[in-house]
Amino acid sequence: MPIQQRIERIVTWLDAHLSRRQQLTLLAFAVGAVTALAAQLLKWLVDEIKYLLTNSFDVTHMNWLYLVYPVVGIYLTALFIKYIVRDDIGHGVTKILFAISRRQGHIKKHNCWSSIIASSITIGFGGSVGAESPAVLTGSAIGSTLGKWFKVDQKTLMVLIGCGASGAIAGIFKAPFAGLLFTLEVLMLDLTMASLLPLLVACVTAAVITFCFQGSESLFTFQVEEAFNVTHVPPAILLGVFCGLVSLYFTWATNAFENVFRRQNSLYARLAIGGTVLSILIFLFPPLYGEGYDSIELLLSGHADQLLNGSLFYGHKEWLLAVLGLIMLSKALASTATTGGGGCGGLFAPSLFLGCLSGFVFASLWDTAGVGVTVTEKNYALLGMAGVMTAVMHAPLTSVFLIAELTGGYGMFVPLMIVTVSSYLTIVAFEPHSIYATRLAKKGQLITHHKDRAILTLMSLDNIIDKHCMRVDPDMMLGKLVLLIAKEHANAFPVVDGAGHLQGIIYLPHIRKIVFRQELYHVYKADQLMQDPPCILNVDDAMTRVMDQFQKTGAEVLPVVDGNGLFVGLIEQNRLYAAYRQMLVDFSEE
Repeated sequence: MPIQQRIERIVTWLDAHLSRRQQLTLLAFAVGAVTALAAQLLKWLVDEIKYLLTNSFDVTHMNWLYLVYPVVGIYLTALFIKYIVRDDIGHGVTKILFAISRRQGHIKKHNCWSSIIASSITIGFGGSVGAESPAVLTGSAIGSTLGKWFKVDQKTLMVLIGCGASGAIAGIFKAPFAGLLFTLEVLMLDLTMASLLPLLVACVTAAVITFCFQGSESLFTFQVEEAFNVTHVPPAILLGVFCGLVSLYFTWATNAFENVFRRQNSLYARLAIGGTVLSILIFLFPPLYGEGYDSIELLLSGHADQLLNGSLFYGHKEWLLAVLGLIMLSKALASTATTGGGGCGGLFAPSLFLGCLSGFVFASLWDTAGVGVTVTEKNYALLGMAGVMTAVMHAPLTSVFLIAELTGGYGMFVPLMIVTVSSYLTIVAFEPHSIYATRLAKKGQLITHHKDRAILTLMSLDNIIDKHCMRVDPDMMLGKLVLLIAKEHANAFPVVDGAGHLQGIIYLPHIRKIVFRQELYHVYKADQLMQDPPCILNVDDAMTRVMDQFQKTGAEVLPVVDGNGLFVGLIEQNRLYAAYRQMLVDFSEE
């Protein structure tokens, strides 16, 4: 029996025995379970590949294979994506945000598996990125695919996508509450209390499955060495500001380096640039290899000097801070070289890695300067993780609870909140959107918690354009135009030349006085009766701009052209407002 028929039989049985809410809870459980298994497979593949390639490396001197592995990994990934996947699977979280805002939650089925294979090859061979974003994309694709199989409505589909994303975070980090907050803060889904239950089900399911595979211990070993007190408030605030500035550099540098790769039309040119840069950086600074969780563990456990192993600086502890500073500066370039060169991965782990380094370096410099109370490097390495992650992702609550759940450092809640708040306030002064959302925000394709703008973002400009409106030739005589007016029952007629370019608009109210004067039917042509429209819209315009132009001009009809200036159709104000009101009803329904 075909899969679709089996699914239809299951749906029929569920409809007969379970309510809609019960069905959603069951689907959330399934999404959480499958997502957790997918995340476990991804992490296992990454660890196994890295172990096979680097287990025999000597930590006392430089390893020349660091110059080879990253290039091979990016090359294999690029070939896999080009010839097998045949689709762009980079920037996982950004693709989810785009699917939510512009594709009604539809994520392609291949994302259920393609990101797992591609990112495991990239990271296992040394790509300086994280596996979390690919896992989140995988989980969201699982939720989207399952929702489409069971033919759920769009609102339920959004919830299932959120279940997949939160389940991935909960499963990878054993952090169910952080998984829930990630969906609310980063994906920015406006969910009701009834929608939170499926998310909780998915998070708890994913976390429990991960516990079964890995045990219930925290991902990182951490012990609070010095309890927080009021004298630590000033350095905590300054750490937050420092993390915000580091994140600002990371965000700006990443965007700038991405533009370099975006200008390269050849796959092999991108591979050559990305592979060369990445391999040299990893050869000089081995902690840049892979996700960087081994380096985080060393910093949190008090063995920071081991970060010099396998490098040119082995045995020179006096150079540790300088080396860590160079690694901090290089991380943005290494991560962008990985993805820009053709690799697959995300910025979740790099932000944690960079934050841990930032906290450690800040604490060391603070203690060296002796300007106030002595702080603990391990504690501040932990706080730095939350600070940089907050600023990069604009997710303070997710950062606080994720770091607490990752390390068991629940005694650090107060300083975690201080650092995240000051870090967030620092970054928003320069960057209003997270590194994931910036690309979509510039195009007006980003869903936000501002309900009015969220509705406009969800609306599709293509659906409200009248592409079949009657076009008028510039040389058409008034007599023929009158016959057209009587036939079409429209108030506006676009005048378009033979090449498809808009010349102007004929508005019926403006020519009403002459349409009944037959003696003028062979006197006036269309190009003499047309007027310039108050505004010309583009098919790529954001819905917020479309609505703003109607409000500013007071026009009842506005023309739309494409990127080449060719006329596409007309948008009527009444049709736009009707679509907006309907979307508002759909958006507000439980």
